[in-house]
Amino acid sequence: MFVLLFYDVKEKRVSKALKTCRKYLTWVQNSVFEGELSPALLAKLKTDLKKQLCEEEDSVIIYTWRSERYTERTIWGVEKGSTTPFF
Repeated sequence: MFVLLFYDVKEKRVSKALKTCRKYLTWVQNSVFEGELSPALLAKLKTDLKKQLCEEEDSVIIYTWRSERYTERTIWGVEKGSTTPFF
């Protein structure tokens, strides 16, 4: 499935959230990630992120589609993220 993930976390947890998300998805912009994941990998990503976040202070939004086929991406200005996953 195609996944878009956005997070807004306190500064002291940003680097951990960034590292975790980059393990699974492609970084697009500050705190924004996208990519294809199996349901099992999406569940693992959610589990890993929940361990790092404080639900009283942080926020994560995840959108999922069955396929990237029905999405359209338009970029204005500088494209911040790369189109290949970071390893």
